[in-house]
Amino acid sequence: MTTIDEEVAGYYDKLVRRNAGEVEFHQAVAEVLDSLKIVLEKDRHYADYGLIERLCEPERQIMFRVPWMDDNNDIRVNRGFRVQFNSALGPYKGGLRFHPSVNLGIIKFLGFEQIFKNSLTGLPIGGGKGGSDFDPKGKSEGEIMRFCQAFMTELWRHIGQYRDVPAGDIGVGGREIGYLFGQYRRLANQHESGVLTGKGLNWGGSLVRTEATGYGCVYFTNEMMKARGESLDGAKVIVSGSGNVAIYAIEKAQELGATVLGFSDSTGWVETPNGVDVELLKDIKEVRRERVSEYVEEAQGATYHENGSIWDLTADVALPCATQNELDGEHAKGLVERGVRYVAEGANMPSTPEAIEVFRDNKVSFGPGKAANAGGVATSALEMQQNASRDSWSFDYTDERLHGIMSNIFTMADETAKEYGREGDYVVGSNIAGFKKVADAMLAQGVI
Repeated sequence: MTTIDEEVAGYYDKLVRRNAGEVEFHQAVAEVLDSLKIVLEKDRHYADYGLIERLCEPERQIMFRVPWMDDNNDIRVNRGFRVQFNSALGPYKGGLRFHPSVNLGIIKFLGFEQIFKNSLTGLPIGGGKGGSDFDPKGKSEGEIMRFCQAFMTELWRHIGQYRDVPAGDIGVGGREIGYLFGQYRRLANQHESGVLTGKGLNWGGSLVRTEATGYGCVYFTNEMMKARGESLDGAKVIVSGSGNVAIYAIEKAQELGATVLGFSDSTGWVETPNGVDVELLKDIKEVRRERVSEYVEEAQGATYHENGSIWDLTADVALPCATQNELDGEHAKGLVERGVRYVAEGANMPSTPEAIEVFRDNKVSFGPGKAANAGGVATSALEMQQNASRDSWSFDYTDERLHGIMSNIFTMADETAKEYGREGDYVVGSNIAGFKKVADAMLAQGVI
């Protein structure tokens, strides 16, 4: 008779063989399967009907070419993806990423994570993800518009408000969503506002959607701190990145009394010992679309660094909000040595397995991305609710709903970890809580 460890190792080995070279996908699955061992020991029915194998195999993988014309009238060709991973709880829901690093393995890792993240929100949405290896940086407005139109010319036939509802991600903001929605509306010949989220406020968008992932990450962090009798008031915080998630994590952390000591982009990082001028940062990144090095030209007391790492700073809280695997084991050890007690992932899988192990071994409260950054997709689902009812909610009401969802996610992760004898381990708690809801739905719906 095989042991649970042997069963899980068998699942994983088969997955690696069938998905060769997709290292990020392997990493995401390995983390979840490691958590599920204790569930399979306690509740053996979750090993029946090929449930684990079905959960790890996307329901549908769509890959297509995207030909478009640049400003020199030359034809460029990119590759587009949409992985519709699991719809047991509701229509597929997950962002579109436009970045040169995008490939099928990246999209599968993101889609797999999205299953559990969406489950944790308590809202009726399944997991999916998509994108392209197109790079918006350095492109003109016309080139971005033509690319988005070309991308949607294929994607539109695969999505719909009751089928699959994309949103934005890295490289896809309000501008890109606008171009995508316009092309969808033209092709579908209807104003189906619920087909995309992250839309403009005057054509079906939701207040708080822009701020949601960053705000939600901070709300989750504050819940972890409250569990230890602390709060963000007076805390020192590091935030990596300077995109949408990072900016609004900085804003909310400072609203709650923290001092943010630094932020970064792909060229370097900025040290801000007196806190961040959020309005200046928004102007530089959202309006001018410039690098963080420009911040120090206008902000007093700030220092720009091309070398070293933002993780070399000393702080109480670290919020990795840039990209996957940005925080490794060595950085984690340094953060722990300098007193970090709380880490919450604003990005998707920004901490390597080695880093997570360091945090776990040193009793650092660690909020995994599928829990800590679920605020974005939660507010996307709230946008879907508003679209379905032809309604528009106030900022304060929507923010209150977001805050409540993030508090519930923390409670669910915390209580599930305790139930399975892993108190304080929010990775295990989040993985199991997210899994059980999806698994129960899959079992109830039969082998499909």
